[in-house]
Amino acid sequence: MKNSTWAIAIAVGIALCGYFVKNGMVKFAEKDRCVTVKGLSEREVLSNRVVWPMKIIVSGETLEPLYTEMQTKQNAVISYLKLNKIKDSEIMVSSPNIVDNWDYDYDECVKKNKSRYEIASDITVTTGNVALVMELLNKQLELRKKGVNISTEDYQVQYEYVDLSSLKPEMVEEATKNARQVAEKFAEDADCDLGSIMSATQGQFSVDEDYYKPQYKKIRVVTTISYYLK
Repeated sequence: MKNSTWAIAIAVGIALCGYFVKNGMVKFAEKDRCVTVKGLSEREVLSNRVVWPMKIIVSGETLEPLYTEMQTKQNAVISYLKLNKIKDSEIMVSSPNIVDNWDYDYDECVKKNKSRYEIASDITVTTGNVALVMELLNKQLELRKKGVNISTEDYQVQYEYVDLSSLKPEMVEEATKNARQVAEKFAEDADCDLGSIMSATQGQFSVDEDYYKPQYKKIRVVTTISYYLK
């Protein structure tokens, strides 16, 4: 009788052990059932800062009249910019850079009838009024009519978007919703229910521009989210 009781107890213990092991394995398997999806959010926005560099170049045989000519042309450009609502704080004028071409190759300069001296100065406009600068870029002929030729050979207008932080919360939320929609469709096709988030990673924000429309920026963020499946 005593042996029989022990045998029954052992059998029950083995059965319970098997149940808990099986149950634990099922839970473990369920825990590892998940789907990883990506969510995307994109925006095309107009830049909110522009850097417009301009170069003024004058050349001649003696320096003193060139300084006067440079000052006159600088004043003409600055007056034109202010007249068109560019602020003083948005205009930066560099110190003139003087080049004596005879220091390099006198004979070659004579052959090409190249002036001895060249003075160059940069005027740079940095402003958040992008639309205004775009308008002025199309009206540079007005400066040429005043006898001021702006060189853009070594420069390019730079358009920037500098208020990314204001877009981040809304775009991350949109990317997260997009990821959930993808996960829900996957769960539906797999004939299961979508559970809670297991892990989530927010990708870096990228800012790209169209070569033909550099004033517009495409902002993009991708989130990677893993959901439990039930």
